[in-house]
Amino acid sequence: MNTIHKTALAVTAGALALSAGVALATVDATRAAQLGQSLTPVGAERAGNAAGTIPAWEGGITRPPANFRIGMFHPDPFAADRPKFSITHANLAQHRANMSPGQIAMFERYPTFRMDVYPTRRSASFPQRIYDFTRRNATQCRLVADGEGVQNCAEGFPFPIPQNAHHLIWNHKLKYKGVSGRRWANRVAPTPTGQFQLIRLRERMLGLYYKPGNTTETINNILLYFKQEVLGPARLAGQVLLVHESLNAVAAPRQAWIYNPGQRRVRRAPNVAHDNPATASDGLATNDMTDMFNGAMDRFEWTKVGKREMFVPYNSYKAHSDNTRIADLVRPGHLNPDFMRYELHRVWVVEARLRAGARHIKSRRTFYLDEDSYQILKIDHYDGQGNIWRVSEAPSINYYEVPTFWSTIEVHYDLRSGRYLAGLLDNEEDRPFDFGYPATPADFSPQSLRAAGVR
Repeated sequence: MNTIHKTALAVTAGALALSAGVALATVDATRAAQLGQSLTPVGAERAGNAAGTIPAWEGGITRPPANFRIGMFHPDPFAADRPKFSITHANLAQHRANMSPGQIAMFERYPTFRMDVYPTRRSASFPQRIYDFTRRNATQCRLVADGEGVQNCAEGFPFPIPQNAHHLIWNHKLKYKGVSGRRWANRVAPTPTGQFQLIRLRERMLGLYYKPGNTTETINNILLYFKQEVLGPARLAGQVLLVHESLNAVAAPRQAWIYNPGQRRVRRAPNVAHDNPATASDGLATNDMTDMFNGAMDRFEWTKVGKREMFVPYNSYKAHSDNTRIADLVRPGHLNPDFMRYELHRVWVVEARLRAGARHIKSRRTFYLDEDSYQILKIDHYDGQGNIWRVSEAPSINYYEVPTFWSTIEVHYDLRSGRYLAGLLDNEEDRPFDFGYPATPADFSPQSLRAAGVR
């Protein structure tokens, strides 16, 4: 089905309101028993679609390719696939039903934009432990603080049978990503003609929620520790950002600190949130666009629209490869279509509209979440007049050594300026995301910032 539709799991219109009933256990044991049966272990529809263009989920990638070794960039398990067809401005009308307004706007803005559509591979998978805890969470996890927090959850997806938009966004925010990790998050912000300078960023993170034995009640309201260091170019090198991300933003908002090498001092950074500009983004991305969406949800009214079938970036191993040069990826206006892969998948659609009296540079955002992983794959951003302004995509892969399905690039297109910001560009570094990197809370203390900075 090509149009947005309410599934059997959807609730009646208006279910966004976080009444006392929403705070109760999400589903009963009978409905939770569908997980691993008619539903996948994380709550997606196991069956394919009626047209046969989306296959059934058969476990995703359950083991790495034989030639893979940890520390390598991930070989493409679908390298033999060839595009089924390509979407261009010339045949756009034939495919609009499976596209977002933002995707259509990209074609209208850039004559060189193209989407190569490949066979659909439902590759998303997670460890069995995550499936087991997701099943437990289904009957126990609850929203609190008007949706700004969760409780009675542990390790897995909190709401595998989502009843409202907050459930879906929390599934994205709490998706298993390994306990700790280190990555290169290099980014570029090309001019409209394609010139760019590489910003080298190194990031470390520790997710207490995912540590075996932890629960939402034992992590002292800290969902995630995050540290970001700027290593180049010289004019930016030495800046360090530290974030202690809250599990419940009402109980205590996120805490952030910045180390400035010029001043040689650590100071609090209360503005690292919402629509303040992200690090080294040239104003093309806001803080709450990191990981496609993060942080408090309080400035918007959230609505679960339903599901639809849509062409989304998926299994983007070619863009991820260390054989792909950044200069080959970057093109004027958009990333090089030769390295992009799109597939037809079912996605959850979530609308976020600015609350009356709240402030944000976006008046509205539409999120498109993969049903198999809850990864936000696309976002359409609207300006104050209600026009499409920015379009975000997250080309993603299965990091099959974990396993987890997560972005390998995040790109935010600004349709007004003709520019974009592309991040997580680790292609020319020594290794991709290191999920085996050991970290402890002590590594993320404000006192550690000076030692991390380049002087």
